[in-house]
Amino acid sequence: MSEDQKRVLEQQLWNIANTLRGKMNADEFRDYILGFIFYKYLSEKMEIFANNILKQDKIKFREINPKMPKANEYLEVIKEEALEKLGYFLKPEELFTEVAKRGSSTSSETTTTVPEPVEGTNFILEDLQKILINIQLSTMDTASEEDFDNLFEDMDLNSTKLGKTPEARNVIIAKVLAHLDKIDFKLESTELDVLGDAYEYLIGQFASGAGSESLKINKRTSYRNALSPLGLALTDGTICSCRLRAIQLSNSGEV
Repeated sequence: MSEDQKRVLEQQLWNIANTLRGKMNADEFRDYILGFIFYKYLSEKMEIFANNILKQDKIKFREINPKMPKANEYLEVIKEEALEKLGYFLKPEELFTEVAKRGSSTSSETTTTVPEPVEGTNFILEDLQKILINIQLSTMDTASEEDFDNLFEDMDLNSTKLGKTPEARNVIIAKVLAHLDKIDFKLESTELDVLGDAYEYLIGQFASGAGSESLKINKRTSYRNALSPLGLALTDGTICSCRLRAIQLSNSGEV
C-alpha cells in the first residue's frame, strides 16, 4: 500500500471513529469496522472479477439489472464462475458502493457519488443485513462454505449502541459506509493487505485496556503470515480475515 493510500485509509478510519465515538468500546468498534472493510473488499473483488467476464460483451457488472435482456443468464454464468474462483457471490445491487449510495440518498435523489447521510435518507439496514447473510449463503455446498461460516456474526446492526431507534442506527451505519466508500483499494493494480493495515492502525489507536499489550506486540507480526493457518483463504490464494484476526489477537499474545 502506498503512503497516499495509507493516509486515506487512516483518515477515513479516524472519521468513522468520530462517528462511533462514545457509542461502544474499542473491541466492538474493531468488529464493526473490520467487518465493513471486509464487505467492501469482497465487493470490489467481485466487481473486478465480473467485469473481466463481461468485457467481451462490453457491459459492466453494475449495469446488469432486471430490465436488461439476458440479465439472469449473465448473472448465472458469473455466479458459477465466482463460486469456483472466488468462493462467494454478490449481485450488482449488493455491492458495497451501491448500498452506500442508497444509504446516503433520499428516495427522490439519484446520484453517482456518496453524499453525507442525514436524517430522512433511505433505510438500508434490512438490505445490508440480508446482504451479509447472502454472502454466507452463496457459499453453501462449496469448498469455501466453512471459511465464510458466521463471518459477520459480530456485526449486530440492530444494536442500540448504534442508536436508540432504527432510523438513528440507519444514519450512523450510512455514515460509516460513506466514509469507507472514499477508500479505493485499487485491487486491479496492486497487491494490498488492506485488512492488515486497517487492523494494525485500529489496534494502535484504539486498543482496549484488556489485552492491549498483546495487541501491540502482535502489531509487529506479519498479518499475512499470522493468518496463514487460521485466516479466510479465498480460492484464488488471497488471505483475508477480520473475525478470526480479532479473536486471535484478543484472546492470546501468541500467533
